Amino acid sequence: MHEKITFLLNQSEITAGTRGASLGPDAIMTAARNANSFLFSENEVKRLPNMNHLLDKPAVCPLAKNIEGVISVYNELNKAVPQIISEGAFPFIIAADHGSAGGTIAAIKTAFPEKRLGVLWIDAHADIHTPYTTPTGNMHGMPLAIALHTDNMECKVNDVDAQTISKWEMLKSIGGNHPKVQPEDMMYIAVRDTEEQEDCIIRELNIQNIAVAELRVKGIDEIIAIVNAKFTDCDMVYVSFDVDSMDPELSSHGTGTPVENGLTPEEAKAIMQAMASHTKLVCMEVVEVNPCLDEKKNRMAEIAFDLIASTCDVLKNK
Repeated sequence: MHEKITFLLNQSEITAGTRGASLGPDAIMTAARNANSFLFSENEVKRLPNMNHLLDKPAVCPLAKNIEGVISVYNELNKAVPQIISEGAFPFIIAADHGSAGGTIAAIKTAFPEKRLGVLWIDAHADIHTPYTTPTGNMHGMPLAIALHTDNMECKVNDVDAQTISKWEMLKSIGGNHPKVQPEDMMYIAVRDTEEQEDCIIRELNIQNIAVAELRVKGIDEIIAIVNAKFTDCDMVYVSFDVDSMDPELSSHGTGTPVENGLTPEEAKAIMQAMASHTKLVCMEVVEVNPCLDEKKNRMAEIAFDLIASTCDVLKNK
């Protein structure tokens, strides 16, 4: 039972390719107020310093855009998350974009260095690029490569300059110069938009993805049983939820990289609620709400808030 939840808001949108996700955490809080919810007053809310001023300058490292800011965000997470845990609270992170989640993983390992971590990544994208493979340089496509401490040189397509390599190595070493999670302790749900270089490393590392079609055939209960079995040998579990895992036609286009044929909001909520009851759960994260792109006013934030609130109900009462 987690009597105490601390929300950690990370408004840096420096790893995304579109602008506006920095407004996502506050859009979710606005949705809570419109619903007459007191979720964010009943639980402590902390905010990380943001690095969005870097977006007003040319990128120094085009193959890892704003990496100097990402290093700062990771270092802040590496202090904030262990602090929340030391206070006896459950860290629930609401972040602008997904690039910072590698820092969350590193921070969990800083808090529990001897424990084996399982990662459930619910997303339309695999987020396992590196500067050597990225087609865009946007670092929200790289957090799992950082956590795995991999460069994926086997699928290299880019020649990376020395400055970028130095910063990339620095980023991978935050929380320890080693992998923070092993590939056998990772699982995807709803990934359906990948590049060839990502497919290559996913096959090589044998990372399991539960596709939306498989989930529909087997049902939520069986999928959760598969997830639970995956993490049997892990000491702790982290769940990272990107709202683009949901179908934009059934939710909203209020996210930077929407992909059709995703989860329904109801399926997403059911998965998050089920994982909230997991006895090994140590942290959850929700990312990539972008109200600037929302054609349904603040609909994506409203859906995200409903998911967060229902998940927190389970956390409080398990």
